[in-house]
Amino acid sequence: DVFEQPQHVGHKKIKFHISTEIPAVLQINSEKEEKNGKTVYLNATTEEINNTGFGRIFPAPSSNDKMETEEEDDEIPSEFISRKDLEKNRLSKEEMEKYSVFKNYEPGDPNCRIYVKNLAKQVQEKDLKFIFGRYVDFQSEVERNMFDIRLMKEGRMKGQAFIGLPNEKAAAKALKEVNGYVLFEKPMVVQFARSARPKQDANEGKRKK
Repeated sequence: DVFEQPQHVGHKKIKFHISTEIPAVLQINSEKEEKNGKTVYLNATTEEINNTGFGRIFPAPSSNDKMETEEEDDEIPSEFISRKDLEKNRLSKEEMEKYSVFKNYEPGDPNCRIYVKNLAKQVQEKDLKFIFGRYVDFQSEVERNMFDIRLMKEGRMKGQAFIGLPNEKAAAKALKEVNGYVLFEKPMVVQFARSARPKQDANEGKRKK
């Protein structure tokens, strides 16, 4: 009895009914690919052409991004010197100590007027405007009118200049970044101008008397 059971089990058959028919959708696609191989590419090209309509919408933001970067660059006018150029051609503190011009150097009392000395003979007002103009907002009429350059070309004051800036903050920044800048192979010595205060002291002295 034990050996007969497996024989009965072996006679049992499990049947799977698998339809050999291909669905109509697949047949149509396969026929198109086999018979009309070009139709697939034609459809793709038509889709690409249709998609180009949507593609025309997307380049607009990219052009706006370019405009934004250009506007950022325009914030620092190209007609004035850049901070990188200032740093490249500026002497370090150690190098300044080697020049007798910087011995006993004192920046002076902060004000909106700057005194520059040790200028080369070739220096012109346009050269000073190229350097100090970056500290002025030329879109503002007030700042534009306050910006003043007086370059001394004759007499004892030759090689010196007085530059008026809009405020003390701009003047302090200019002094910090421009002092020691080499212009025409000569380092510029930049200090706060001190011509205005002695006049005030003199007037006060007269009043006391």
